[in-house]
Amino acid sequence: MHPKLSGPMLAPLSGSAPKQLVVLLHGYGSNGDDLIGLAPSWQSILPDALFVSPNAHEGLPGYPSGFQWFAIDFDGDRVSGRQRGLEAAAPVLVQFLQDAWAQTGLAAKDTVVAGFSQGAMMALHVGLSLPEPLVGVIAFSGALVPPPGFGGPSLPKPPVCIVHGDMDQVVDPSLGEEANTALVAAGYTVRYHVSRGVGHGISPDGLGFASDFIAAVAAPK
Repeated sequence: MHPKLSGPMLAPLSGSAPKQLVVLLHGYGSNGDDLIGLAPSWQSILPDALFVSPNAHEGLPGYPSGFQWFAIDFDGDRVSGRQRGLEAAAPVLVQFLQDAWAQTGLAAKDTVVAGFSQGAMMALHVGLSLPEPLVGVIAFSGALVPPPGFGGPSLPKPPVCIVHGDMDQVVDPSLGEEANTALVAAGYTVRYHVSRGVGHGISPDGLGFASDFIAAVAAPK
């Protein structure tokens, strides 16, 4: 039994039953109240979407309102630490998605998964591992840790949007570039944007780029 995730949500702007699902994954030490703030920027594009921003399943010692998807080994090998952390956390998010789909009658084909920083790593790792394709995956200031089977014929290839600030001092901007290169080489359709002069955050131009991506891949036709 995996831990159950919960967090803030916004009902469809249209007032109808949800026809789409947008899952927003916060970064290390934050919580769902942070990323749910993206929803108003996208509600006009997806008026029938339910937006959900779950708190990660692990609390952060010393920070009552902070959560983590996995612990960071600040003194060790960050790369292997991410791999171990994502592999351990992935089933929790997969269970959350399956529960959300069961409760709403929706499916992967109706779902966008977006994340920031550690949440972006989760979005990419889990979003590219599912047996059915998502509508799209959005990664702000993250890194790609490929899931098992990445690039192979057994996994679908949903469109991906990568946004990264070129002045990011928390998650190196080169990791966004590396993710783009690896995804394109593996046959994914990728939209990649570098926010100039931006650190570890989501700038207006980066948010606008992601909004255009959502409009292209997920907006009702």
